[in-house]
Amino acid sequence: MVCYISIVNLLKLKNKHSNIPIFIPELACPHQCVFCDQTKISGTQAIPKPADVKDIVKSYLKTIPKERHINIAFFGGSFTGIPIILQEQYLNAANFFIKTKQVEGIRISTRPDYISIEILELLKKYGVTTIELGAQSTNDSVLKKSGRGHSFREIETASKLIINFGFELGLQMMIGLPGDSIQKSIQTAKDIVRLGAKNSRIYPTIVIKGTALEKMYKLGLYQPLELDEAVKITKEVYKILDENQINIIRTGLHPSEELTHEKSLIAGPYHISFKELVLTELWKDILNDKLETFDNEFVEIQINESQINYAVGYQSSNKKQLLKRFKNVKFKINNSLKKYELNVSSY
Repeated sequence: MVCYISIVNLLKLKNKHSNIPIFIPELACPHQCVFCDQTKISGTQAIPKPADVKDIVKSYLKTIPKERHINIAFFGGSFTGIPIILQEQYLNAANFFIKTKQVEGIRISTRPDYISIEILELLKKYGVTTIELGAQSTNDSVLKKSGRGHSFREIETASKLIINFGFELGLQMMIGLPGDSIQKSIQTAKDIVRLGAKNSRIYPTIVIKGTALEKMYKLGLYQPLELDEAVKITKEVYKILDENQINIIRTGLHPSEELTHEKSLIAGPYHISFKELVLTELWKDILNDKLETFDNEFVEIQINESQINYAVGYQSSNKKQLLKRFKNVKFKINNSLKKYELNVSSY
């Protein structure tokens, strides 16, 4: 039994991925999107130099199990907008760990209008495997009002080039941008599927101190989403991506000391447990639909271990709701069930 458990745990580790993040905020981007201050959003102040990459990676490697799929990830800026010489210096430092088989590949994030055949050839040379584009929206009006500096056409063209070169495509999106709506966000999610993305990130728009969006907010020209609105819209977007087997890497902004009202957060639907709120809402719908016809006093709900916390709900909110209808509600783990499957028995 001990041997079997060890093998199972090893297989679980091998199926898990870890990114070693190297943040380079604002290093290359000449555009100032109305919502953007990457330094405050990422919590990073100092920009690492290419010479720092090896020390950063070695430090992370000490804490990551070797059985995991490990990638080095250049995030926080528009990597392919950096001068070519500097790009090569960063990539060469990271490529050392690919050559020595300590990591599997390199991920980068960039803008759709910073992709070209020449750029992709360079990235291929140094072992980049995944390119994430900050699409944010596929609606031209929303992109213009948000100061993105590109249109949907650039997103579409870049996505095709990336896939044709054999890279894995990631498309990030935001909800609640200026001029956005639930219908436009849903269309963006559908476009992400159509464009062939393999992974995505979903971020709610928040108002950060010192951004153009703060000025718009204070002038009454922009109203951020309420938290419950943002959760409901993200739930619909999440379902579209998830149902189409797109790996949703992140839902909500990464926690940061800067993202507090005492520091840089002015307004908007920021919550440290945003993903849990979204999946709580998703499971609320599933439970209500499944239990609609049940009228017994006691129910037992069996769910896969990976989903049970979301099913019970943030601060047990789904269970508390069900206890208004039933005298006793019991959640039980059943790992033979798939992700969103559940078995219900009542008595």
